[in-house]
Parts: sequence; structure tokens; C-alpha cells
Amino acid sequence: MTLRSTAGAGEPQAGRSMKLDSVITREAIAEMFGTAALVFFGAGVATVTFGFRAFGSSVAAGVITTALAFGLVLAALVALIGPISGCHVNPAVTLGAYLTNRLSIADAVAYWIAQLVGAIIGALLLLWVMHASPFYFRSRIGLGANGYGSLSLLHISGGGAFLTEVIITAVFVMIWLSVTVKHANMAVAGAVIGTALAVMNLVAIPIDYASVNPARSFGPAIVGGGQALSQLWLFLIAPLVGAVLGTGLLMLLEPASFAEVGGTWRLGQFRAQSAISQSAADEQPRPGAVQSTTAPGAPGAPGASQTAARSASESQQGSAPGGTAQPPSGRPRPPGSGTESGSGGPGLLGRSQSG
Repeated sequence: MTLRSTAGAGEPQAGRSMKLDSVITREAIAEMFGTAALVFFGAGVATVTFGFRAFGSSVAAGVITTALAFGLVLAALVALIGPISGCHVNPAVTLGAYLTNRLSIADAVAYWIAQLVGAIIGALLLLWVMHASPFYFRSRIGLGANGYGSLSLLHISGGGAFLTEVIITAVFVMIWLSVTVKHANMAVAGAVIGTALAVMNLVAIPIDYASVNPARSFGPAIVGGGQALSQLWLFLIAPLVGAVLGTGLLMLLEPASFAEVGGTWRLGQFRAQSAISQSAADEQPRPGAVQSTTAPGAPGAPGASQTAARSASESQQGSAPGGTAQPPSGRPRPPGSGTESGSGGPGLLGRSQSG
């Protein structure tokens, strides 16, 4: 989850840590906001549809409406906070990202805490809105929480609900990890992830109101209380088990997809986690910018042949009879013309002629 440090090579490690900590905080806030929005809108539609029996005479209409609500909200969140945190908004997805080395354990814990807090915030906001209706009674209508037995449309058993959550979460995590590979397209990833969540909800809403997401179950159960709270353990454990199975199966089927480790996906970017390694890489000389270390005038150095030619020419000029320096044209200089160095006194040629 960490970004490349913007600190220079000579900047203290404390400065880099502060910048990385600020990035982690920013991503955790994005996860908290996204999870709160998912719970508020998704569980809100579930509360209105099934709590108030707004589906009318067609249960299928209520199932489709709720499934589309969860899927569309998640697709929108991918576009909104995907570039910031990757838009996990799901502890099971974060577990899959950690198992594939896209997150460190510290970053994963920060994501989990943010997601659970965001789920509670979303459920509290939903309860606040529902209390504005005189027809709402929390003990009877609830907050769109998950459940089995008497809380299920099909009165499914606990074992059936557990198996359902393991299967749908495993498939969902596999899809999420597959579409969030390096150079992933944000629009395509959001559409695929949102559609996948909608399909999982279509299957599981009649069974246990479809969790797929421990945070989605955590917030409404904690705030709503009642029987849903006593059954919360199943919807915390089963999706995590599904995430482990789905991640392991995907790594077995597509090992090449996980050959690169040590980075974090941000909707098209695979950012290196080691700031020090990146700084060292930036300091390496670029191709075409290599400077020669050969001293000027040394054999093989640029311009060495021109320097040798000038030295030979000067030595030939200085080797004239009587030490007379000859001009380039080969004619002797007139007396008093001075030396080659431009000194004002009589030159060597003038002294030799006068003697």
C-alpha cells in the first residue's frame, strides 16, 4: 500500500516514514468512506425492499433491485476511490491482496480497521435516516442484515449459509484479483467487479441476504442488534475462508500472474514498496549519459589524436636551425616580431640574427 518516497537520498528516514504514514492514512480514510457508502446504499435498499416489504408481490423484483444496488455502488466506488486505495471495501478482498503480496500485514490491518469502522458509520447513518419514518421499528425491520434460519427467505440452515458464503466469496475474490492485475483498465475493472458482486447477490440474497463482505455484515448487525448479531460470527468467518480458498486456487491456476510481488495495485499501477530501493535505482546512470573517466590527452581519450598532432607540429617548428621558430607558412618571422606567446620584447629570431 505504500508509495514511492519523494524524499531524497540524503533525507532522514524519519522524513520518509512521515510521508509514507500520511499515504497510509489517506488510503485508510478512502476505505472507510467507501465501506460506509456501500453499507448505506446497499443495506439501505435491502432494508427498504425486504424490511418494508417494498417488493410487493414479486420477491424476485426485490432480489434484483438489491443485487443491482450493491453492484452499481461498488462499480462507482471503484472509479471514485480506486486510484487512492484500490477500492477493497471488503476485508475478504484485503485478505486476498495480502496473501498475494500486494499489501504488507501492517497495511492490511489498517485497511481492516478502516473497513469495519466505515461499516458502522454507514449503518449508523442508515439508522438515522430510517428513524425519520414513523413506520420504522428496528426490532422488526432491522437494517438489511444477513441471517439464516428464520431470518432467511428460504430458512436455510447455518451449514448451508456457511457453504454459500465460502463459495461466492471465493469466486468474487478470484475475479477481483484477476481484473486488478498490472496495467488494469479502471473502467473495465469497475464494470467487472460491480457485475460480479451483483451476480453473487442474485444467487445468495434468497439464501442469507448475501454477505460476500464481512464489513457489510458487521455494520448492520452491530447497530441493528437482535438475532442478526448472534449470527454475525458466520458472516465474519465464512467470507474469510472463501477468500483464502479463492486466492489459493487462483495462484494455482495462474502462477504467472503472481510472479511479481512486493507491490500494490492502484488501478493500473504496480508501485514498488521499497522507497530506498527506488531511490537507489533513480541514482543509476541513464543510458547515453555515461561520462568517460579517461584523462584528457591520454591514449584513447577523446581529442587525444588532435593534441598529439599539435604537439608534433610545435616540436617541428621549434627544431629549426638556430632554434628559430618557423611560422605555419614556413617563412621566418621578421626581426622584433616577438615570440609566439605575444610578449612585447625581441624574439629569439631577432637575437640570433643580431648575433
